Amino acid sequence: MRHGKKFNHLGRTASHRKAMLSNMAASLITHKRINTTLAKAKELKKYVEPLVTRSKSDSTHNRRMVFSYLQNKEAVAELFREVAVKVGDRPGGYTRIIKTGNRLGDNAEMAMIELVDFNEIYSNAKKEAKKNTRRSRTKAAAPAAAAPAPAAEVAPEAPEVAENTDSNDAE
Repeated sequence: MRHGKKFNHLGRTASHRKAMLSNMAASLITHKRINTTLAKAKELKKYVEPLVTRSKSDSTHNRRMVFSYLQNKEAVAELFREVAVKVGDRPGGYTRIIKTGNRLGDNAEMAMIELVDFNEIYSNAKKEAKKNTRRSRTKAAAPAAAAPAPAAEVAPEAPEVAENTDSNDAE
């Protein structure tokens, strides 16, 4: 019976599930992208997004609350230092799940979960456009023509030796 089943238990006890999600969240924050099964990625998204929202306002209380979930002070520091700066103006949706096909061993659906603002390919941030300045050829060629070109030294040429390697020509 599934009465009151609000989330996927992932076939684990509560303590194992909590430890697994904590470790996966710390890895996601540290590496910005991890590969896992689709079911775990969906649960991890629900676990991480409130933590990222908390990191937007840096206070001792928020740091302690996030640490109680992550149990990894390096991940907490990176979350408040780097991740919160990039997602400061985003109103939500900090992670993206991309399906990557099925695993060979057991045919489980695999997915890649990543922090949205750390992917350069999909990001909406405009890269600095290269300045395309067109100059006329006379201006560009004038300084080159004014400077005398160094005389190229001519190397003595080796005498050409006609080699007859074809066996058909020898006959």
